[in-house]
Amino acid sequence: MKTRKKHFPRIQTIAYEGSQSTKALSFKHYNPDEVIDGKTLSEHMRFSIAYWHSFRGTGADPFGPGTIVRPWEKGKDALSIAKNRMDAAFEFFQKIRAPFWCFHDRDIAPEGRSLAESNRNLAKIVAHAKELQKDTGIKLLWGTANLFSNPRFMCGASTNPDAHVFAYAAAQVKTAMDATKELGGENYVFWGGREGYETLLNTNFKREQDHLAAFLHMAVAYAKQIGFKGQFLIEPKPKEPTKHQYDFDVASGIAFLRTYGLEKHFKFNIETNHATLAGHTFTHEIEVAAAQGLLGSIDANSGDLLLGWDTDQFNTDVKELTLAMVSILRAGGLGSGGFNFDAKLRRPSTDLEDLFHAHIGGMDAYALAFKIARRVLADGKLDQFLADRYASYDSGFGKDIESGKASFRSLEKLVLTKLGEPKLRSGKQEYLENLFNNYLH
Repeated sequence: MKTRKKHFPRIQTIAYEGSQSTKALSFKHYNPDEVIDGKTLSEHMRFSIAYWHSFRGTGADPFGPGTIVRPWEKGKDALSIAKNRMDAAFEFFQKIRAPFWCFHDRDIAPEGRSLAESNRNLAKIVAHAKELQKDTGIKLLWGTANLFSNPRFMCGASTNPDAHVFAYAAAQVKTAMDATKELGGENYVFWGGREGYETLLNTNFKREQDHLAAFLHMAVAYAKQIGFKGQFLIEPKPKEPTKHQYDFDVASGIAFLRTYGLEKHFKFNIETNHATLAGHTFTHEIEVAAAQGLLGSIDANSGDLLLGWDTDQFNTDVKELTLAMVSILRAGGLGSGGFNFDAKLRRPSTDLEDLFHAHIGGMDAYALAFKIARRVLADGKLDQFLADRYASYDSGFGKDIESGKASFRSLEKLVLTKLGEPKLRSGKQEYLENLFNNYLH
């Protein structure tokens, strides 16, 4: 392992010290080495650091420029800065004890004056990242391509009305997939940042949907050509930045995938903040994906319910996360996915230390939620309530309904001759909310 410059010399590797610890730079609930059911907590959680927020974020928002200035951003040569930045990132990954990281292609390597130059830049940085991964043991959870920042994508990438832009996007994704495979990425994400429309006056909706599907089919074909075995993920997001996003939520994503015969190739990367922007809860989106066997990965953040845009905050709401964890564990987990901290520091949080505090808070909250959720499921009271509530479908005419043997005629006859008027049965929502809250204390 090469000796590299220390970018966080005053901060040691974050240790687990337990819930009674008063040390700010320590884990209270996340003990990566704790063994649960034969796996370490690190293996269960599969935490990942989002390169774009943690190492490209500047604190900028729609109302003002950046406030965060990092020492590794100094220099005149963009590639040298990119390598130095990546050294800082991997030092952070190690010290925060995260086993994975994620990136967009333009996060890690500067965009050149041509696609060829951009590709050369990316190849050099990927080689550097591969060396760092080998030295540290950090793995790539997923990669993706930035098809939304450059002005060429102002009207979308694969849904752009100009075929030239579609071709450019395809070429860029090809290279990003190559980079992801080279780095051993376990997934590849498609996030349609501008795949949508502002007005139907200039939009052929059906044609754009067809083009998006064609693009994804090309990606599936290319993955087979290069032997990429990772899971493809769709990340739904409504409203921002396009008024009508084609990947609005999980349900609309499922409809799209099935319409175009893509459901066998894709799962969903669900983000908490995106769920709330779509008017759903985080757990709702998880349940919709899990019900169809399409739950893939999680972007771990939250939004501010009083703001109507994507604030990408670190989520420390243990109750919300426990509800989500119950659904995730019931679904059998995330497979090759993980919990990626797609979250950024608040604009006034400008110290290097703040980057650690933010991730410690998020990792502790998720780890605590995981442990509580396991207690909820082990106790069995919630599951038993659900089983009892739907017990009428386990036998008799209820079982016939689920198996497809019942008909309108048979059910009408049953109600008229035997069943009569149904009796009201309480849903006991308040009791269940109280029961759930008891697990949190």
